[in-house]
Amino acid sequence: MRKRVGLVYDDAFLRHVPPDRHPEGPERLTSIVDSLKREKLWDKLEHVAPERVTDSELHLIHSSSYVSEVEAACATGVHRLDPDTYVAAESYAVARLAAGAVTTAIRKLIEGTLDSAFCAVRPPGHHAERDRAMGFCLFNNVAIGAATARAHLGLEKVAILDWDVHHGNGTQNSFLSDNSVHYTSIHQYPHYPGSGAAAEKGAGNGLGYTMNFPLPAGAGDEEYLSALEVFWIPEMEKFKPNLILVSAGFDAHLDDPLSAISLSEKCFAEMTRMVLRCADRCCSGRVVSVLEGGYDLPALGRSVAAHVRELLK
Repeated sequence: MRKRVGLVYDDAFLRHVPPDRHPEGPERLTSIVDSLKREKLWDKLEHVAPERVTDSELHLIHSSSYVSEVEAACATGVHRLDPDTYVAAESYAVARLAAGAVTTAIRKLIEGTLDSAFCAVRPPGHHAERDRAMGFCLFNNVAIGAATARAHLGLEKVAILDWDVHHGNGTQNSFLSDNSVHYTSIHQYPHYPGSGAAAEKGAGNGLGYTMNFPLPAGAGDEEYLSALEVFWIPEMEKFKPNLILVSAGFDAHLDDPLSAISLSEKCFAEMTRMVLRCADRCCSGRVVSVLEGGYDLPALGRSVAAHVRELLK
């Protein structure tokens, strides 16, 4: 039986438009859509319309004052929340839809109507802190999904694997003291945002539920695959999550302009296979991946196609 893989996407995600030249633009998603169609994957996916994240879900991760700040910035035409992170008139609505895409996908998996899902969303999320926009991110899509799964959807334990080339500081901080959400990041270090040292392992009740694999510039497929095989998979077999979320950044690709890591498309495919095998053993195959970075458009399109092709197998 062919796997039921969801593509959670909406053309509304194209309406988060930079005021000037910016690496995080709508063309990132058009390159992905074009690649999925060119590789004849588009029609094999279950197309799912995202639902807007609710206030109660959003406030599991972000303060009400910060949410209001983002909304007001969009309404008044403020274009920069920090030197890297812009908003436009429709960015608040688009960001709420991006976060809702993840909760929509998780609900579909729990209902049993999907086996796995890829959320092709923007703006990305893993740098967003409780009260602060960072690194192109407004709301922390994956963190909101994990928190919603725990608080509202009856899942006891959630694992997050972040293979974006930049450390997901916002996601890590969201669950730093929480032993019900396990966060793992493989990333270039030192690099933006400066966090993610190996010594960062969580705090309080969450000590030991954060794992960081900081890798030097020039690292490639071998280092990433080894981190998963030697450390992450055994850790997941002990943790036994009910769901695996992937912060699927593709900016560790060797062609990406914002990193000095050298991953191939074959590596993204192999990492996907490893995650799926682990999920089959741990959580009935439940995997939701969520787009984060990836800024060389041809490499992004090819890498996402490689990832989605594995989800469909």
